[in-house]
Amino acid sequence: VAHDIMDRFAGLNMSEKQKVMAGKVSAVVIGIIAIGLGITFQGVNVSFLVGMAFAVAASANLPSIIMLLFWPKTTPHGIVASIITGITTSIGIILLSPTMYSLYGFDPKTAPIPFSNPGIFSIPLSFIMLVIVSLMTYTGPKSQPESSEKPA
Repeated sequence: VAHDIMDRFAGLNMSEKQKVMAGKVSAVVIGIIAIGLGITFQGVNVSFLVGMAFAVAASANLPSIIMLLFWPKTTPHGIVASIITGITTSIGIILLSPTMYSLYGFDPKTAPIPFSNPGIFSIPLSFIMLVIVSLMTYTGPKSQPESSEKPA
C-alpha cells in the first residue's frame, strides 16, 4: 500500500517511517473490513463465498496476467482499467445476484441478475477493457539506444 499505491501511483514522497505507519494503518483497516464482512456473511455457505472470492480474483487478475504475457501492446493504463473493471463488475453482479437478494431478505426471483457467478461476464469485460484502453494508450515499442561499439 505505502510503496506501490501511495508512493508510486499517487506520487506521495514518504519517508520510510511514514511508509511503515501507512502499512500498519492499512493492515488495521483491512482487518476491520474483514471482520465486518465475516459478521455480515455469517450464515452464508462457505463454498459460495470461496467461489465468489475466486470469481472476483479471476475477473481482476486473469486478463491482466494473460495479456501482459502474450500481447505486446498491453499498457499499464490498460492493466489498471482491466483490474478496476473486473473488480467493480464482479462485485456488482454478486451484489445483485439471487443469493445475495435472499440474504437481503428479498425474494431471490426478483434479483435483477438471474445468476450467481459473475465470471462469465466480468472476465470477458475485463479483457475487452484492457484491449480498448491499451490500444488508446499504446505509443509503440521503445527504441533501444544505439551502442557506440562497432560490430566485430
